[in-house]
Amino acid sequence: MAEKIVDWLNTLPGWVKEMGVVILTASPDEVTCEWEVKEKHHQGYGIVHGGVHCGVIETLASVGAALVARPRGQRIVGLENNTSFIRAVRSGKLHALARPVTRGRTTQVWEAWIRDDKEQLVAQGRVRLLCLDESTALG
Repeated sequence: MAEKIVDWLNTLPGWVKEMGVVILTASPDEVTCEWEVKEKHHQGYGIVHGGVHCGVIETLASVGAALVARPRGQRIVGLENNTSFIRAVRSGKLHALARPVTRGRTTQVWEAWIRDDKEQLVAQGRVRLLCLDESTALG
């Protein structure tokens, strides 16, 4: 089942695919990914743009939170993303890991860490998500 979810996630169009992020594992307890840093990830100074780190952290938290919420007839939306940029990166492979802090009935909080290929911490974040009934209109 988990492999099918990962395969499906990696076929979805959008930002994650455009950024070259590959989901490796996905469960209600942990979500992981990796990507190779390319020029498209850079900001003007040639280092990975902070928005990329924020986006990866929010993606992993959202995937994990959705895997918790879906069986309850809920979907999730992000409420806040607090990401700290620890180390500048210009190239190489990055990988990220997200785990839940709390998986409540109406909100969830997930933490995530992005590391380089030397296991040095690159960015760290916390995402708070709202759990909505599937019938609730978004937007």
